[in-house]
Amino acid sequence: MNRFQAVVRFAIHRGKSEEFKRIAEDMIRLTREKDTGTVRFDIFVSGDGSEAVFYEEFVSLEARLEHLANMGENVAAMLAIGDMRADVLTHADSTLRASVEGFDVTFYTPFLRMAK
Repeated sequence: MNRFQAVVRFAIHRGKSEEFKRIAEDMIRLTREKDTGTVRFDIFVSGDGSEAVFYEEFVSLEARLEHLANMGENVAAMLAIGDMRADVLTHADSTLRASVEGFDVTFYTPFLRMAK
């Protein structure tokens, strides 16, 4: 299996939680309507609403890039109201690395796995 996974941690700026929710809901809607290779796109929010975690899983790197393209202006809007840090799992593709240059992204390659 060559799926692409990422965990994105997002610190929401003070007073921006309602805007975050609106943008996040639109991102989920666009994912459902447009994406062809998204396996999971889950958004979790802390109890006080100050932080969020996105769990993303795609069938391939290409599906991840499609997803980003389908988000339109939502990615820029999200980055304007919070601070992002991402962990990319199972992919070290040079195209992906170039697409996230300048962002706080750490790449991890598989070491040990247990999958059913």
